[in-house]
Amino acid sequence: MFTGLIEEMGTLQSVSKRGEAMVLRIQASKIMDDLHIGDSIAVNGVCLTATSFDGKFFLADVMPQTYRHTTLKDLSPGDPVNLERAMQANGRFGGHIVQGHVDGVATITNRTPDANAIRFEFRALGNEIDPRYLIPRGSITIDGISLTLTKADEEGFAVSIIPHTLQETVLAYKKPGDKVNIECDVLGKYLEHLLRYGRKDEPQASPKSSLSKDFLAENGFF
Repeated sequence: MFTGLIEEMGTLQSVSKRGEAMVLRIQASKIMDDLHIGDSIAVNGVCLTATSFDGKFFLADVMPQTYRHTTLKDLSPGDPVNLERAMQANGRFGGHIVQGHVDGVATITNRTPDANAIRFEFRALGNEIDPRYLIPRGSITIDGISLTLTKADEEGFAVSIIPHTLQETVLAYKKPGDKVNIECDVLGKYLEHLLRYGRKDEPQASPKSSLSKDFLAENGFF
């Protein structure tokens, strides 16, 4: 599990591709301090596993499922990438619950100054990002960064980026037309799944309330 607080920007040194499988070689410094083989590292918001490391580099495999549904396949040597190690149990929870399981990809449609911030607007590609999970002033993860939605409607969604976040993440290099990885807030997805579990064959009807006048009277509300 991650929090969406980027620890550093690494640099992609090389990419080895075989069909829809990849091996990434990434240069980093801060996250290498206590890195172990098998550790989870979020790379642009995608949870990968460190398979080996040497000095200032680590390797991570990208399987076909990840290749097809994230922007990792578009990376080239020299590109900066957001890096975050898995959250420690004794650390501060500064962002929100991030799994590193990308829901889909979005395109940046606009980037404009807004006082001391930069406003980024996005449009989802395909139908993998469910608009029900995009809530104004709710949480969203963009390329691994925990952010707050300032807008979410049928036209797309937007966030505002403070100067520190812009400087310390790959969003500094992003422009309209570029693609980013999107992970919606996991709490809403789990809640919906639990409420709908076992009801797939039932007709979609409005849920019936268990409240009644008799129930309220029995519990001292009248």
